[in-house]
Amino acid sequence: MTTSCRHYLIGAYLALTVLTASSARAQEDPSKYPTRAVHIIVGFAAGGGNDIIARIFAQKMQEGLGQPVIVENKPGAGAITATEYVAKSAPDGYTLLMSASGLSINPAVYAKLPYDAVGDFTAVSELGSYPLIVIVNAASPIKSVAELVAYAKANPDKMNYASSSASFQLVTELFKQKTGAPMQVIPYKSSTEAVMAVVSDQVTMTIADAGPVSSQVKAATVRALAVTSPRRMEDLPDVPTLKEAGVDVDAVLWSGIFAPKATPPAVVNKLERELMRVARLPDIVARLKLIGIDAVGNTSDEFAKILAADIARWGAVAKAANIKMEQ
Repeated sequence: MTTSCRHYLIGAYLALTVLTASSARAQEDPSKYPTRAVHIIVGFAAGGGNDIIARIFAQKMQEGLGQPVIVENKPGAGAITATEYVAKSAPDGYTLLMSASGLSINPAVYAKLPYDAVGDFTAVSELGSYPLIVIVNAASPIKSVAELVAYAKANPDKMNYASSSASFQLVTELFKQKTGAPMQVIPYKSSTEAVMAVVSDQVTMTIADAGPVSSQVKAATVRALAVTSPRRMEDLPDVPTLKEAGVDVDAVLWSGIFAPKATPPAVVNKLERELMRVARLPDIVARLKLIGIDAVGNTSDEFAKILAADIARWGAVAKAANIKMEQ
């Protein structure tokens, strides 16, 4: 046998081995899931809200599933990179997406995406929901939502707001549409930077999540005017909701787990039950509450309905505001 022939046979053997292994995994009995590590892909850098939630749940999921649950960060392009990665992964339950409301908002602001938010994913369970907080600098003369709107209308050339993502921008655009308040968006890389822009008086206001806002409210560097949720926040009981302030806006963002489409129903059901179990653990509820997040843990069907409703809602807001973004 010649050397080249030997190399060919070795290569063919290795290729067959890989193919056999891949085929075995694809035909794995769903009732035995999981038999190896489960990976949760996060589209943002470590330390952010989604990353923290994923790691809190992953720790408890390991105990319930009996296999390692590994959180991987694949930041880039507003989570589009991570979302595409999971969409193209094997539908076997071993590669999951930890996504925020961006999955429902990106289709509204990007003309073209490398995935379909509904067609390429199965919603598994919503892990947590969180309101946003409307803030201005503590030294600002603006002391209420009504005064904010009046100031914006009286000073359209001066009025601006900080935003770090399409999610926050669309909530603010919805506020603008409901009040008629003109204001210009100033982009920032993170919600922390957007909040600090208000603290340093670089912008008039922002609508951001509780994580970076709460500490600044308590430090009296910013003034909270309202929350976007249907009820007041426990940590900020004196801050009214937007509806209480006279603005018909009710916007709560979410974070949850998605699996690639065609993932076996038995696998989705097992993950759904496990995530619902974890979301109801008292220590998990308490840990999420500390970062301004309400634990949810709903069913796959319930979560899918939320996703569909949000895609329609934010699509209408983006169209009315004529918002289009480039990747």
